[in-house]
Amino acid sequence: MLRVNRVAIMADIGNHVCKLSVRCSRGLRSAAGQLCQKAKAEEKTIAGIPYKNLSIGVPKELYTNERRVAIVPATVQNLVKKGFTVNVEENAGIGAKFLNDDYAASGAKVNTKKDVYNSDIILKVRAPLQEEIANFRERGTLISFLYPAQNKDLVDQLAKKQLTVFAMDCVPRISRAQVFDALSSMANIAGYKAVVEAANNFGRFFTGQITAAGKVPPAKVLVIGGGVAGLSAIGTAKNMGAIVRGFDTRAAVKEQVESFGAEFLEVHVKESGEGTGGYAKEMSKEFYDAEMALFAKQCKEIDILISTALIPGKPAPKLISKAMIESMKPGSVVVDLAAEAGGNIETTRPGELYVYKDVIHIGYTDLPSRLPTQSSTLYSNNITKLLLSFGEKDHYNINLEDEVVRGSIILQEGKLLWPPPAKAPEVVAAPPAKAVEKVPPPPPNYFADTLKDSLMYTAGLGGTLGLGMISPNSAFTSMVNIFGLAGIVGYHTVWGVTPALHSPLMSVTNAISGITAVGGLLLMGGGYYPTNTLQTLAALAAFISSINIGGGFVVTKRMLDMFKRPTDPPEYQYLYGIPAVSFLAGYGYCASTGTYPDIHQMAYLAASLCCVGALTGLSSQKTSRLGNTLGIIGVTSGVAATLGILKPTPELFTQMATCMGLGGLIGTVMAKRLEVTDLPQMVALFHSLVGAAAVLTCFSNYLLEQPHFATDPAANVIKTFLFLGTFIGGVTFTGSLIAFGKLQGILKSDPLLLPGRNLLNAGMLLGNVGAMGYYMTSNSPSVGLSMLGTTTALSSIMGITLTAAIGGADMPVVITVLNSYSGWALCAEGFMLDNNLMTIVGALIGSSGAILSYIMCKAMNRSLPNVILSMK
Repeated sequence: MLRVNRVAIMADIGNHVCKLSVRCSRGLRSAAGQLCQKAKAEEKTIAGIPYKNLSIGVPKELYTNERRVAIVPATVQNLVKKGFTVNVEENAGIGAKFLNDDYAASGAKVNTKKDVYNSDIILKVRAPLQEEIANFRERGTLISFLYPAQNKDLVDQLAKKQLTVFAMDCVPRISRAQVFDALSSMANIAGYKAVVEAANNFGRFFTGQITAAGKVPPAKVLVIGGGVAGLSAIGTAKNMGAIVRGFDTRAAVKEQVESFGAEFLEVHVKESGEGTGGYAKEMSKEFYDAEMALFAKQCKEIDILISTALIPGKPAPKLISKAMIESMKPGSVVVDLAAEAGGNIETTRPGELYVYKDVIHIGYTDLPSRLPTQSSTLYSNNITKLLLSFGEKDHYNINLEDEVVRGSIILQEGKLLWPPPAKAPEVVAAPPAKAVEKVPPPPPNYFADTLKDSLMYTAGLGGTLGLGMISPNSAFTSMVNIFGLAGIVGYHTVWGVTPALHSPLMSVTNAISGITAVGGLLLMGGGYYPTNTLQTLAALAAFISSINIGGGFVVTKRMLDMFKRPTDPPEYQYLYGIPAVSFLAGYGYCASTGTYPDIHQMAYLAASLCCVGALTGLSSQKTSRLGNTLGIIGVTSGVAATLGILKPTPELFTQMATCMGLGGLIGTVMAKRLEVTDLPQMVALFHSLVGAAAVLTCFSNYLLEQPHFATDPAANVIKTFLFLGTFIGGVTFTGSLIAFGKLQGILKSDPLLLPGRNLLNAGMLLGNVGAMGYYMTSNSPSVGLSMLGTTTALSSIMGITLTAAIGGADMPVVITVLNSYSGWALCAEGFMLDNNLMTIVGALIGSSGAILSYIMCKAMNRSLPNVILSMK
């Protein structure tokens, strides 16, 4: 039955085939065409340049005794299959035993040096020599070892050629990047070759033997450092039959050393040497002394010593003294793998093999190059896999959001992108504990939780009643309302900020806190120059605040420019000049007529809202540049509104314009001339000016208001905020300078833990309280000024002791906390000058800075008190 049905169906199809129309066939062709067009459209959406449109150049290495080559024939074949055109300089691989014919057979073109350097992408082993830089074409790409921290001049010269540069030594050491890790590849070879060189120069067998002629004891080998090179040396020496001992400051290395069958040596001092990037950290003096005692004892017993200890960015630590070398047996061999960084052995001569006191010293700095075929093969695999990881689907593309790309890129078309933004440390999960009967958590106490919340709200509501009871007038009550609402807005502004924008957000907040200039403007007087102490202090406050404003916004812009990608859409930020100019022109007209008395407060409101927009904008990448622009508009509008309120004489206006113009120019020039790597610490330096401006403004305002304290009902409120503004400004001023010093490397980044520092800080805090009490109860001008001077000195010392006790790694959090302090100082100025703008912006900065500090501490898995109080 089924067969009959099939025959019938086939017959029916046959009858209808001849009736297929041209229209149907066109429809099929149309559908096929649409599919092809869709496929082409998808192909066009792939970011980057197709491999078939790119050429790779492999020049011959010119560094003295360098025999490696960046690409070997086996990987050339792979690159050619991918579509690349590969140009290899004639005899580039001869030192590594790869002939020109080998490259040609793999699909490469053997060319002259000029043709090779004219390629789109240059692959090298060593960093370019001075004479090689001129060979690079403009806007080309280079991938090689570079060591940018040690070769800043070279980086600058490559930047002038507008090159895009990737450093093989900067590839982040993460799991995904292991196949690109050329440092580990070369270290592995260096460790192996160190043992081979030692065996070649040692006068006995490595392995023990029993022969007819007698018993031969095995050689004793000590390897210092359990990194890749050290473990490679341990494995090689063990395989050759030696008795091997290993030492490292990191406890995690013990298991690896013992897995080779070697003995792991330890000292009696318990201290972890875990550092970053696979390296050990510097140890304490106590540990160092115990380490020296151990090495002195071992040197008398061993035959071979191989040292591999390095600390990133610093000279190699001296671990073996001349006296230890002199205590070794005649014929012993020492190999210093850290020779290029100064050496771990005091008697090492970098690059040389020589004998000192019958001990053979091997200080070669080119061990990987002494095994050129193997080194080139491994390096070639590393560099080609890194290159092919840039993009997808046979397209070359630089994606700065890729962790490997962002970590290894040094320059992008001449723009310095190194070092990459710091990444918040990941929380390493603790090893699972042994199975223990889990105790169920106690049931939640809903009554206690609700009571806690209830008491908190009771305190808050009661506090508002207390402020109402001490309020001297309606102006104070109105200002408290403004302060409360602005604080709530600031609290909710930055919760969603992305970690990459923490530094730019700190920078723009710091720039906006330059609104302290408004306080200076309100107190300025005289003509073309100040005529008394009060006016001089006010002018100085306006001047240094302007340095912060100009420099702060430029630093923010440069930070944000680091995130720009070639694929980003075009920007037209200058168009935001339209609302800025329109607002300032409209305000200027309304203020000049004198018929709109409330226009000034509305201008303050507009400036405040722009500052809110600045903080909100800096919370996401998409709106970050708009946020910086809104901050500039907000501060400019606030200053303009202040001038509109004051209506200064032409002479006084000239003084104000000179102070602010000169300050803004200095800040702008400083920020533009900075290296990109110095931007974060400059935020701290500029921020210190905000604290200094707050102190100066408070002193100036005291001199102005003091004669009226006896009759002014708001005298105690003004005096309170004068004192608080001075205290907070002093802490901010010196604390920011210490943070700058630690980030810039002027001061040691280690915490400065003074003996009895907690008692010292508590004593100074009590001293401030006592000074405030005496200040509040006395109407004497000399007492008032002396007490303000006292709190300035004590708070400045507290800023030093508190900040110096915090490690350099926590300085970004410290800067955010100090940013928050400056907001509260600005609020204090707003209350004492009855200025809405300063109060609103101060509350925004104070509350948002506190929340940002909390967010950053959570990212580091630490509490805010833990960081600020230097608790471990």
